Amino acid sequence: MEMNAQNDMLTPPRSGGGRSVAGHQSAHGAIAEAHHESVARTRLLTVEQVAELLRVPRSWVYGRARARDRDRLPGMRLGKYWRFCEADVLAWLETRRPSSARGHV
Repeated sequence: MEMNAQNDMLTPPRSGGGRSVAGHQSAHGAIAEAHHESVARTRLLTVEQVAELLRVPRSWVYGRARARDRDRLPGMRLGKYWRFCEADVLAWLETRRPSSARGHV
């Protein structure tokens, strides 16, 4: 047992049986990658960012967001502001492509 200088308590010695540095780094990398994927799925875009992404005027984005039909651009109102989930916009865009063009860039 070792004396812990911070709180004058006896603590058991640390063993080398824990996770290796390399194992810790790969686990950290996997967590970071999952986080980045999660952020991409939940990243909120403004009207201006959606217009830039789709290469359309802002007025078009507002019109599609307000539409009451199946072509409605998926978005939500936060007070007076519109926000769009990036993954939802990209999925919506994919459904608008002709089936012969899907999967091709």
